[in-house]
Amino acid sequence: MVADVFGKAILDYQLGEKDGEIFTISSLGDEDSIPVSHLFRKYETMPDLEQTALSLCRGRVLDIGCGAGSHSLYLSSGGLDVTSIDISPGAIQACRSRGLTDAVQADFWNYQGGKFDTLLLLMNGIGIVGQVSKLTQFFKKAKELLNPGGQIIFDSSDIIYMFDQDEDGGFWIPNDGTYYGELTYEMKYKNVKSEPFSWLFVDYNTFQVEALKAGFDCKLVRMGIHYDYLARIVVEA
Repeated sequence: MVADVFGKAILDYQLGEKDGEIFTISSLGDEDSIPVSHLFRKYETMPDLEQTALSLCRGRVLDIGCGAGSHSLYLSSGGLDVTSIDISPGAIQACRSRGLTDAVQADFWNYQGGKFDTLLLLMNGIGIVGQVSKLTQFFKKAKELLNPGGQIIFDSSDIIYMFDQDEDGGFWIPNDGTYYGELTYEMKYKNVKSEPFSWLFVDYNTFQVEALKAGFDCKLVRMGIHYDYLARIVVEA
């Protein structure tokens, strides 16, 4: 049985444990923690990048990797038809208890829930792709789920800053044949630990090139404050 780290943390928060933290360690050796409260933010405390992304949503929306459902709740409150999906059963249980009636435990890659006008992947939701070479598969699945004229809205980060710099300003990136944003993560919450999983951080230029190969026109919407960015793809009608 796969450990549901996010689900346990989210459900504990709903039961009153407001100071919980999810700990992560990446294949770069970087250790970090995420306050569980971060998954329950109100619109007013979301970063500008996320607020902008939500303002661009329209029509029927598929919130991919919805977590605790905070983005879905905001969009639903504005009258949009939102379907929220996550692989975490605990997260979906929490979403439903928070009032999201169309919250579904599902894997994006296998999901078949009709057609949508917006695919939303926030908090680096594009990370589910895992590897740059799998972006082709992502675009193919996205086309299956989008109506003509539909859009993909996502954010990601260029993690080049995590590598050492030389005196000329260049970065020391391992020459092992893989893209530097292809990481492996493990997560832990209390006594629950995840299996290692692949996660992709992709710089905008690399993503744009892959999108063009797949016949998509990708536009940079805005840059964040630390190597992060928001982008939008519109599928021709």
